[in-house]
Amino acid sequence: MPEYLITFNDEWVQEHTSEQINDKATAVGAVIEEMQQGGVLLFTNGGLDRSTALFSVESQDGRPVFTDGPYVETKEHLGGFCVVDVPDDEAARYWAGRLATTLDWPQEVHRFRGPGKIRRTASQES
Repeated sequence: MPEYLITFNDEWVQEHTSEQINDKATAVGAVIEEMQQGGVLLFTNGGLDRSTALFSVESQDGRPVFTDGPYVETKEHLGGFCVVDVPDDEAARYWAGRLATTLDWPQEVHRFRGPGKIRRTASQES
């Protein structure tokens, strides 16, 4: 099945009080639980913004050069995401729509070109 990235940029989210964020976290938790029960959720994480960036890295003369902080020249910052494994675009639309309406902020969907790599644990290798 295709894998899809459902994401939002932090700039798309209006200001919220702590109580509003907690309410959204509870509401989206139910959607995430539904994804888990449906066997479509591969991975999710949220709570990202400019303040969570640790460093930037770019190539200079074939070597990585690291800079502390979020110094990449961009106005947009990833706010959160989930990766789902669903049969088709319509199923990805369904889950993105559930997230958009639950959180009340836009979502963007990308289809990966092929299956991703999964970290193997020692127990999986034996």
